[in-house]
Amino acid sequence: MVNPTPAASPTNESTTQPWFRQLNGYHWLVLTVSTMAWAFDCLSQQIFNLTRKPAMDALTDAPAKADFFGPLSTTALLVGWATGGIIFGILGDRIGRAKTLTIMIVCYSVSTGLCGLSMGPWDYILYCFITGVGAGGIFPVACTLVAESLPDRTRPQALGMVQTFSALGNIGAGAISLGFVALLASGVISTHWRWMFSVGIVPSLLAIIVARRLREPEAWKRVAAEGKAKKAGLGELFSDRRWRRNAIVGLLLAASGVVGLWGIGVFSNDLTQFIIGDRYDKQQCSVGEGKKDLLFVAMTIHSPDSLAEAKKSTITPRQLLGSDPENKVKDAERLYKAALDLDKNDKKVSAEGVIANLRESDPKSLNFGDIDRLTTALAIPTSKEPISDHIARIVTRQKDRNTEVLRWAAWTLICFNLGAFFGMYAFARVTQLIGRRPTFAIFFTIAMTTTALAFGCMEKMPRDLWMVALMGGAQLSVFGGYAIYFPELFPTRLRSTGMSFCYNVGRYVAAIGPLSLAVLKPSLVKQVGDPVLAFRYAGVAMCSCFLVGLVALLFAPETKGQPLPE
Repeated sequence: MVNPTPAASPTNESTTQPWFRQLNGYHWLVLTVSTMAWAFDCLSQQIFNLTRKPAMDALTDAPAKADFFGPLSTTALLVGWATGGIIFGILGDRIGRAKTLTIMIVCYSVSTGLCGLSMGPWDYILYCFITGVGAGGIFPVACTLVAESLPDRTRPQALGMVQTFSALGNIGAGAISLGFVALLASGVISTHWRWMFSVGIVPSLLAIIVARRLREPEAWKRVAAEGKAKKAGLGELFSDRRWRRNAIVGLLLAASGVVGLWGIGVFSNDLTQFIIGDRYDKQQCSVGEGKKDLLFVAMTIHSPDSLAEAKKSTITPRQLLGSDPENKVKDAERLYKAALDLDKNDKKVSAEGVIANLRESDPKSLNFGDIDRLTTALAIPTSKEPISDHIARIVTRQKDRNTEVLRWAAWTLICFNLGAFFGMYAFARVTQLIGRRPTFAIFFTIAMTTTALAFGCMEKMPRDLWMVALMGGAQLSVFGGYAIYFPELFPTRLRSTGMSFCYNVGRYVAAIGPLSLAVLKPSLVKQVGDPVLAFRYAGVAMCSCFLVGLVALLFAPETKGQPLPE
């Protein structure tokens, strides 16, 4: 069994050595396991980001519902993170860092797997919340464990490494997704997102190593022996003016970055899926697929047998294309949805009944030109192809579309986090040269600029993936700063509690971000008429969240070169 070595101050000789040469075997074990715990947490986060849109598409029956439940599930995850983070952060100070880390790893691993068993949007949201609860405290507890277990002179570099290598967990999610996309394309599996969530169970094996090999830091043992650990909590954190001030400053810094990432950045993946999906649909419209879809709908409306056969397939109204080259005139989608509504309510499906249903359900969207065009489209079809051929054509097209979208979503995630890796590494190096406050100021400004650039200008793949990498590098760079800076703001007895407060109350604030995007997007759609363009405008508008971090720096203490407070 490996015995823990107290993190003593380095000798003069050690100060001339590279930081990693000042670590012994146990130091490396703590650093490696803590880095893996946080990387696996990030893996679960990115599995969620990659699967949120296809999961919502599969678990809901209309695009509007998917657009609502997608951001709502993100909010549930963030609220769960914040709640679990605060609870486990306090537990980390009270019962120990290693014990708390073990519990959290098991919790988020199992609940991530449960997401893949979801039967509807509401139980999916519930599992997302539970996953968040388990994952919420991983970052502050893991960073606290590293900060207290390693020598002081190695702390900034080691904590920077914990955050930097978390990008490998994110990149791993993209690589795993590419593997499942290949299996989906070859027909080995029938769904992508459920299998992705099953991978989330794997990190539970890490809990065995944590429980068996890691020990509590000597600094925490001393505090626990003095009886101070039992008093840890938000009350004590805010009873001291210094720690209260640091907690509020840390909260504002964290909220700025977390809102930027989870309210804007992660939706760059959705933007990529919109762009790729829209491009694919327009290509299919240009070769007449939309007109064939309209013929398919006419056949189902005029033939009860054709409608019954179509209902047995996996075809949904949203999968049908427009008859114009730009895929904007969605007559087939509207007519098929109206036909299914009539059939669901046990009403006779006919051309006249479908038009009447559309008039009744959405009268403002129909004018005389629309009615004439739709009536003409529903003329008795004369198709040489049987309905089964149309069904096979649409199902195959949708499968190819999903494969294309998921493949590019995975590459977007990989590029985003390759940028993140170098961004967090750059922050760790720069902050050692010029200090914490100016480094945060530089990278918050870069994050705001690159995010606006990506959402405003990203149009074609793979040409514009460099924008994604820049945005990922800038947005995640400040998270490298959180790993280094937050442990330096609080004493041993409150370090995990303080870090959890900053990071996780910041997540409560960040939970507003996805909902704001969900609310902002529909209103912009009405104004600009293009959902992709509305998505861009919403993302650019929300970049202002980074200004909060810049303002908070005016009140932040500089901690470069100082020992951890006691």
